[in-house]
Amino acid sequence: MSATAARTLSPHLTRAALAADVRGWYPATHELALRINDVYVRVATNAPELHHKLSRYFGGFLTPDVPEHGVPVGADVIRVTAHEAPRRDWGLPFTVKRPDAGKRTVKEEYLDLPDGRMVHKRLTGMLFAFGGGDNVAVGPCIANDNQVVNFINNRYLELMLNRGCLLGHAAAVSHAGRGLAVAGFSGMGKSTLSLRLMSRGTTFVSNDRVLVERGSGVAAPRCLGIPKQPRINPGTILANPDLAPVLTQEERVTLSALPPDALWHLERKYDAIISDCFGPGRFVPQAPLDALVILNWRRNGEPLRVRMDSADDRPDLLPAFMKSTGVFYLPGPGGWDQDPGLAEYARALAGVPIIELSGGVDFDDAADACMRFLSTGGL
Repeated sequence: MSATAARTLSPHLTRAALAADVRGWYPATHELALRINDVYVRVATNAPELHHKLSRYFGGFLTPDVPEHGVPVGADVIRVTAHEAPRRDWGLPFTVKRPDAGKRTVKEEYLDLPDGRMVHKRLTGMLFAFGGGDNVAVGPCIANDNQVVNFINNRYLELMLNRGCLLGHAAAVSHAGRGLAVAGFSGMGKSTLSLRLMSRGTTFVSNDRVLVERGSGVAAPRCLGIPKQPRINPGTILANPDLAPVLTQEERVTLSALPPDALWHLERKYDAIISDCFGPGRFVPQAPLDALVILNWRRNGEPLRVRMDSADDRPDLLPAFMKSTGVFYLPGPGGWDQDPGLAEYARALAGVPIIELSGGVDFDDAADACMRFLSTGGL
């Protein structure tokens, strides 16, 4: 490792050349394999600690190693290697990705290559290279395992977007043969409501990102999830007894002593592993998309208001669900050269009811309304 500074990239830089160099410097021999719907992901790393973390995080999606041949017809295989290494200055002409609206810190920069793209995370020093189903993460991976998890999930999202799916900013659950996605602008409580619904007996489908697979003919669209565990704040944990395994007893005592407003605004997140909190078999990343819940409420003490319309009648609510494909997406055949707009989302969601929750924040009444829909198809 002390010779890292002397190591230089291949003179003709491509994604494939970078992958070959990094894999030669830090051979990845610890392997695991995932299955996400009809997609297999082969992951390898040089770090036993990272292998352990990923195995625990993706536990419900682990599958026996994917053979080079014999993959089921219609399935795809994605390869990811993650290499624990010191952060370094790569000396490359990256382009800065402008921060999202309302934010100032530059977090990412990228470089397009003949056969893919590199993304460099400025704050952590992680470098990601991807393209053609062969993908590399290199840098302080153990300290930033959440970024490795996101990279793996983004490779699946890219593949599905290139199959023509749309990306939604939502959590999702299913129950009694029906499924619904829960959307809302940042901080509205998507994860909190979906976990309240889990405590009512639903099955988890996804957290924060969903894919809409458009139906053919009279078929309803499907909601496809990713193996992303809910990342939640302390207030959500303390309000739901099923989430007790997320905190230590010491953390619970300390956080319980905070005033409600301080707890609500505390900038601290925890991963809630679904199997730890709700038991095995409660995370299945696909369901019919029978309704889209939009959280449009405020912490103002008003009663909750519940209204059901169609996507055709309420296009003004769709931006809360729409999500940019982002810097980790490379368009392929059948994919999106530009982010799809409102008209594309309206067409994909045609006929899907929209349940708007407005007025004051009330997670119990909201969960009641959602469960009525999942159980009966109405409110």
